[in-house]
Amino acid sequence: MTKPGSTSRLRIDAAACDGIGVCAHLAADILELDRWGFPIITVRDLSRGELSAAKRAVRACPRKALWIETTAVPSVVQRAPGVSTPS
Repeated sequence: MTKPGSTSRLRIDAAACDGIGVCAHLAADILELDRWGFPIITVRDLSRGELSAAKRAVRACPRKALWIETTAVPSVVQRAPGVSTPS
């Protein structure tokens, strides 16, 4: 069995966000602003390059409304003995 990998996602606390927009300028490939200036996440799972931009946006947020959530993802699905894989 191989060790599980992980996936990272940018998250927004909408109640804490004031719509300042600094995050979208620092992470333009991940975030866009709605018509009122509030961020919308456009990428689900972050690549390595996107993760760097997301970290910059998290650090720069004056309201601390952004964070990065990392979740373990198994790289191999184990099946019970005797269960065949669908073709």
